[in-house]
Amino acid sequence: MSKPLGSEFPLMSRSMTAVIVAQFLSAFGDNALLFATLALIKQELYPDWSQPVLQMAFVAAYIILAPFVGQFADSFAKGRVMMFSNGLKLLGALVICFGFNPFLGYGLVGVGAAAYSPAKYGILGEITSGDQLVKANGLMESSTIAAILLGSVAGGALADWHITAALMICGLAYAAAVGANIFIPKLAVARPGQSWNPRRMSSTFFSACRTLWADGETRFSLVGTSLFWGAGVTLRFLLVLWVPVALGITDNTTPTLLNAMVAVGIVLGAGAAARLITLKTVKRCLPAGIGIGVVVTLFTLQHSMINAYVLLALIGVLGGFFVVPLNALLQHLGKKTVGAGNAIAVQNLGENTAMLLMLGLYSLVVMLGAPVIAIGVGFGVIFALAIAGLWLWQIKQQRT
Repeated sequence: MSKPLGSEFPLMSRSMTAVIVAQFLSAFGDNALLFATLALIKQELYPDWSQPVLQMAFVAAYIILAPFVGQFADSFAKGRVMMFSNGLKLLGALVICFGFNPFLGYGLVGVGAAAYSPAKYGILGEITSGDQLVKANGLMESSTIAAILLGSVAGGALADWHITAALMICGLAYAAAVGANIFIPKLAVARPGQSWNPRRMSSTFFSACRTLWADGETRFSLVGTSLFWGAGVTLRFLLVLWVPVALGITDNTTPTLLNAMVAVGIVLGAGAAARLITLKTVKRCLPAGIGIGVVVTLFTLQHSMINAYVLLALIGVLGGFFVVPLNALLQHLGKKTVGAGNAIAVQNLGENTAMLLMLGLYSLVVMLGAPVIAIGVGFGVIFALAIAGLWLWQIKQQRT
């Protein structure tokens, strides 16, 4: 029997445990698959500028499907949506594993991820409530970052050993995630009976976009999270090219270990945010956002492995402290206005548009031969200025 929407659950209920386990396995597969596929395209002698294009194929699915995935998440039990989406990821991994076009396969994984995201975040508002939602987001982010940590390292290390084996393990992770989704109890549908006419769905989605972007609080969250994830995915690819230039190391494992340090930091930052920030004090996260840009600039100038590890961990701490409260704020306000699934879909559109633009710009400057160190310094400075501008803009909004 479906549980009534809005029922109270303890934080680590059966539902939450199943969601966290499924999220860990799914995110593990995403990150291991990325680095295994990067190793594959390096082996097949694709140019350096094509590496960000792999991620662009992934995020393009989020943008194209944005008008539809929010309603999809709100029109079915979210646990079942998560299971279906992980099945699509499994199919994409198999496409790559069996020698088909890696960009096509990773794009299919992106389709699964686009459908998965509104469900995985939207379900948190259905199995928790109030300030418990911030803690639930902390658990979700911690699980995700732990998966990024282990998945990234596993993808690089396994690819150095055997690329096909690495790809097969990614497929097994997705299959296990599908299994974990089965244990999520079937919750009541959030918004049953909505129209499936594509024109009406698009109209509903863009109406949700207007609603969320017109509100100062939700707009603040959307801009902040979009800047963060756009910068985060660009930093990941910057590391792949930075390691051989700054450290003289050319394997697949070292960039994944450095990415893992960011993941470790985000776990710590997310935990701190869950304890120190509530929905009423979200704006306390903004100084951490400025700090990210400053530390990225300092990191880019390093030539020592130890310094690189320390600064990347600090970037992660600042990142976790910055993004977790913004996610919780959007879920809280979005659930009251356009529905949690639609709110996350609007957020995904903003975040993935930012990713696509930043990755496109990064690919362009690499293609033009810009020095990696200069790219990193410019990236850090621009990000710090962007968050500072967001802070000043929010202060101005409050005064008016």
